[in-house]
Amino acid sequence: MLMTQLQPGEIFEGFRIEEFVIRTSMTTIYRAKELATGRLVAIKIPHPELECDPAFYSRFQREIAIGKKLRHSKVVEMLDSGGMDQPCIVMEWVDGKFLRDVLSKEKKLTVERASRITIEVCEALEYIHGQGVVHRDLKPENVMVLEGDRIKLIDFGIAASEGMRRLTFSKLSNAMGTPNYISPEQIRRKRADGRSDVYALGVMLFEMITGQVPFNGPNPFAVMNDRLVNDVPAAREINPEISAQMQEILYRAMEREPEDRFASARAFADALTHPECVEAIDRSARDKRKKRVPSLAFLLKKILSYTALLMIPVVVSTLLLLVTRLK
Repeated sequence: MLMTQLQPGEIFEGFRIEEFVIRTSMTTIYRAKELATGRLVAIKIPHPELECDPAFYSRFQREIAIGKKLRHSKVVEMLDSGGMDQPCIVMEWVDGKFLRDVLSKEKKLTVERASRITIEVCEALEYIHGQGVVHRDLKPENVMVLEGDRIKLIDFGIAASEGMRRLTFSKLSNAMGTPNYISPEQIRRKRADGRSDVYALGVMLFEMITGQVPFNGPNPFAVMNDRLVNDVPAAREINPEISAQMQEILYRAMEREPEDRFASARAFADALTHPECVEAIDRSARDKRKKRVPSLAFLLKKILSYTALLMIPVVVSTLLLLVTRLK
């Protein structure tokens, strides 16, 4: 079992570690050189304390199974899944930057560049959806931006594939996705499909051209609840350079109900490629009508949603206390 972080020059499973790349909540990624071939690779290694966790093991095995079936120029390629001594995933090395790092440095992108990157991601999504795979955790941290704004889609840790057992919110694990980008149906514990990835990509496009995510809150649960009870803010009010057509594209990508969204990543890409063909709908009258006479059912649902969110930390704390006492 790997007990400490690997250092440059160390030999690991037939690879020489070149440098530490990034540490996530569950894994550490290194750049390494394969001793037998001399090629550069990326190695993802689970944190030692998680290797005996059945839920994590299932997730890691799922990522391996999905990675082995995906072969596309815009999806990072899995090369090996390591030996029996140490669970790991060996992937192609990608020279590029995380989209998150690009946004951290530039704050927001031009509409043209953001559209170009989004279309690239749409092409990757179209492929994986065609393979029966839903990413379910699409976010700037999982998109690598290469030269010429080409992209590589990475990290299929909580992806779902046809025929595989579904992961849900159980135990409040990382299978729930990332609060800023998770789709409303995932929050409601419904099965995610390709339109869930379209929603997350819509959030990313909104962030790229406005410099901020559309929904906010003091904690992750409030952020997720915000998208269940409030509409997507008008992007043009944040960035006047955004056209009415682009704002409409954002609305359609982030519709609360999956059936109202773009039906596929290809439809999303087509709208971005030909925004002049997108009809900008005046949503103000509809939105005002909704806000003027809220139904009793809507108010009750909102109250119950907030109550449930407030109770979650209490329940989790109580369970942790009980587990501690049982020990």
